[in-house]
Amino acid sequence: MKLAVLGSPVAHSLSPVIHNAALDASGIPGRYTARDVDREGLVAAIEELRAGALDGANVTMPHKSAAFGLCDRAEAHGRRAGAVNTLVTVGGAVVGHNTDVRGIRTAWVWAGLAPEGPVLVLGAGGAAAAAVLALEDRPLTLSARRPEAASSLLGALGVNGRVAEFGTPVPGATVVNATPLGMGGEELPEPVLARCAGLFEMAYGAGPTPAERAVAAASGPVSSGVDMLLAQAAAAFRLWTGREPPLEAMRAAAVAASPGA
Repeated sequence: MKLAVLGSPVAHSLSPVIHNAALDASGIPGRYTARDVDREGLVAAIEELRAGALDGANVTMPHKSAAFGLCDRAEAHGRRAGAVNTLVTVGGAVVGHNTDVRGIRTAWVWAGLAPEGPVLVLGAGGAAAAAVLALEDRPLTLSARRPEAASSLLGALGVNGRVAEFGTPVPGATVVNATPLGMGGEELPEPVLARCAGLFEMAYGAGPTPAERAVAAASGPVSSGVDMLLAQAAAAFRLWTGREPPLEAMRAAAVAASPGA
């Protein structure tokens, strides 16, 4: 199989490590590579999928919305989010999936985060859209640097929720960090984490983010960005291969490639 992750930047991505471990453990010949692409590169990769030169792809920042517009059709979550992160070829057509939604629900359970109660989602981009869809049956608060973007996202998704100024805490809520803050060691606003019920981190870098360390130090449950990456990768692997993913091999590869994790 010939697989790739498409985005910019992608040098930090653990996806090649995770998926190559999965292919090797499953005895599937092939390779998964990282491609740093602009929009033209994304278009070219999608043409490779149609031509059969590429068997599948993941899409990451900043191209998830663009990929939705370029694929031939999308599954339900991808259509609602207006963003896809996994591309599969079916009969020569490129089908977009949003495995982030399933990945969030799976990693949430892995971490033992609260199964009910309020949720505070930070961000208003594609990652936040997936989080809102995954958790739409919960009392939701969306918080972004631009409140109008948060309000627009809730309206576009057709999900009930309220908008709060960025940095405003929601006592007792599980916080979902759907921003890039933390990838380079940046901190989330301290009040947001001080009274939270747990953290679902979607950003990842070289080891735990400052938010992960802060919540873990207060004995709160934490789902790391690597957990999220693994959960959505498992869903993508099923789509591409029709097989159950070798999760232990994938996790071991991710941990070995994450200094300080």
